[in-house]
Amino acid sequence: MIQKKITLLGTILLCAAVSLAGCAKAQQEEPEPAPLEIEPIEQEEPEEPVVEEEPEEEEPVSLVIEERVEKDGKIQSYLTGQWTDVEKAKRRPIAVMIPNNAPALPQYGLSRAGIIYEAPVEGRITRLMGVFEDFDDLDRIGPVRSSRDYYVYTAMGYEAIYCNWGLAVPYVEELINRPNYYNVSAAVVGIHNPADEAFGRHKRPGYATEFTGYLFIDGLFDAVERLGYDWNYDDAYVPPFLFAADDVRADYADNEEASYVYPGGKSSSNSGGYGAYHPYFEYHEDDQLYYRYQDGKKQIDELTGNQLTVSNVVFQYCHGEVRDSHDYLAFGVHGEGDAIVFTNGRVIKGSWKRFDGDFTPAKFYDEAGEEIVFNQGSTWICNIWDEYGEFVEYGQE
Repeated sequence: MIQKKITLLGTILLCAAVSLAGCAKAQQEEPEPAPLEIEPIEQEEPEEPVVEEEPEEEEPVSLVIEERVEKDGKIQSYLTGQWTDVEKAKRRPIAVMIPNNAPALPQYGLSRAGIIYEAPVEGRITRLMGVFEDFDDLDRIGPVRSSRDYYVYTAMGYEAIYCNWGLAVPYVEELINRPNYYNVSAAVVGIHNPADEAFGRHKRPGYATEFTGYLFIDGLFDAVERLGYDWNYDDAYVPPFLFAADDVRADYADNEEASYVYPGGKSSSNSGGYGAYHPYFEYHEDDQLYYRYQDGKKQIDELTGNQLTVSNVVFQYCHGEVRDSHDYLAFGVHGEGDAIVFTNGRVIKGSWKRFDGDFTPAKFYDEAGEEIVFNQGSTWICNIWDEYGEFVEYGQE
């Protein structure tokens, strides 16, 4: 019994061993799988998004001269807006008193003025004040006459060196001799620091002596140096006009047209100083200039032999009064008042304002309160005696 059991167990163990051996052999004979070769997948670089470049914004082209810039030795003039030699346009101008009555004509050098200021004086005639920055090559300017305080105040607004020859009394002496005021004045009563080296006589056969006195430019420079005046504009200088930019025309196309401009009317004999010689301006569309006439004739500059022309004409209305029995006048050139600007053959009605002191100029505004844009070139300002403003005429003919 026991023998049989052992044999049976041996048989079982033998079969198990054979089975395990067969399994082992089967495991050994089964070929190993070939290693799996994985080829790397080339990944495409992601495309960068295409960013469309925005077109560069063009700087807006200014229609007016906002800030002066130097270019090739030139810079825009404060007086005319035109390109001018830097050394001339950066220094103070000179303001020269010039008679305008018939016995004094023609004046010499007046066409070089950037601004011509005209106002009534005693005797119901007008006198001129030319404001010059381009004068170095001239030998003289004139003839030269005496001052009035409203001209002095006007010249102060341009920071000009004021040049005059004649009595400084009774209303000018205190003003013109102030320490902060630059004047080159002939040695006459009322002038405390005369500059005779700047003035002299020029032969004019047939003319009264009072119309033979001139400002001589060499003497002017000598006088300014001796008196210690500074040619440089003050840092707080305020330009008198807003000018159209280069190649831009302030046309005011919707405004009324006027080809003829009469500061004292066509025929009145007592129109606030403009009635004696009936000056007027005629606009020429071909060259866009205003031509000056007086006493029925072309007003000529003796320097060039040509008629006086300007790009802009201004009527600045000011309250006026007769001061004394000698008919000396006073005009309010500070504050504000009515104004008419004529440019490009058009009429721009508005106002003038001057509230920031003696050393700032009158500025001109349209009826909407916007500063009027002047065309480049010289400007003639007529001080209109407000109480005689009714005589002003302009229009088409």
